[in-house]
Amino acid sequence: MTDKLTEGLHLLGFDQDAAAGLAKKMDAYVKELQLFNSAYNLVNTDDRDELVVRHVLDSLSPWKLLRSLAEESGSPTSFGDIGSGGGLPGIPLAAAFPRFSFTLVERMDKRCAFLENCAAVLGLTNVSVLKAEAENVPPGSFSVSVFRAFRPLDMKMTKTLLALTADGGYLAAYKAKMANIKEEMNGISGIVKDYRIEQLTVPFLSDSERNLVIIGKRPV
Repeated sequence: MTDKLTEGLHLLGFDQDAAAGLAKKMDAYVKELQLFNSAYNLVNTDDRDELVVRHVLDSLSPWKLLRSLAEESGSPTSFGDIGSGGGLPGIPLAAAFPRFSFTLVERMDKRCAFLENCAAVLGLTNVSVLKAEAENVPPGSFSVSVFRAFRPLDMKMTKTLLALTADGGYLAAYKAKMANIKEEMNGISGIVKDYRIEQLTVPFLSDSERNLVIIGKRPV
């Protein structure tokens, strides 16, 4: 198990016991990504440290924010990872939040098979996989919808993502540069009036700007 994984979890604020259990699961997850990446085109690297830092720790960097959103949205809380791909951020978050349910939404058969296998290997009983386009997910399915490395927040996609988010819930988008975020948000100002941007700190990732855009879903 890499020192960066365990140390990174501590730097993100996980206590010793939680970090130890989570590190074990994430170590196994990284091995699954390395094993199947070339066949399924899951992520853009096979390097272990890059997988740990740029994918696992990046996915977990807003865990405290997401926990707060889940608690604000009411109980029981259901997370939807939209366009999950190789399970990012859904699988790391599901491992960190065993009391919340997670649905990994993915349209490709092979990737769905990979996600189901990962959930089994890691013992994530709170994870289910939904093979579907985002546009075909039933309305109001999730109290918190998350997505990462997905399509830009244009009008069509934002309407889709807000539709599958329950009233009183939240849409949380992992994004990079602030300048690009503001341009995207200006483009959807007709349907999104209120949002906030939270700066994220990813351990060992000092060369990339990372932010979380949070949009509340209010009843019409």
